[in-house]
Amino acid sequence: MTWKLYEIDRIAQKLVLEFRDQDVLGESHKMRTTTAYGLERFWGEHLRLDQKEQDQQKAAFWKATWDALCQIMKQAGVTIPNDKVNSKDTSSIKSMSEKLWAFDIEQRKVALAILVELCNSLVWWTQRYKKPSRR
Repeated sequence: MTWKLYEIDRIAQKLVLEFRDQDVLGESHKMRTTTAYGLERFWGEHLRLDQKEQDQQKAAFWKATWDALCQIMKQAGVTIPNDKVNSKDTSSIKSMSEKLWAFDIEQRKVALAILVELCNSLVWWTQRYKKPSRR
């Protein structure tokens, strides 16, 4: 077995910098908390946020984080379901959620551990790069 560097911390830093000007970095703390509820709930959060105009950037941050997780896991040889889903299309939501619920339990545990680490890194970079509040 050889060591493979997945650069989780670097990916988290890139995400934080990408979304820094969107005023959504506080979501990183919510992401970290949501990992306790599993992959299915984490994935679904971008759909909830996508329904409100003022939360579009938050939804994009959540989705970009999910996409990053999928890319990291793909490097490790694990494909996490990641269908393109519209928040208004019930059948596509149902199809994707069924794929997540059917996802192999051992692979799910590994993916969840990686997601926790990714979110820990997001929180760390958020604390360093967060813009000062406008008071």
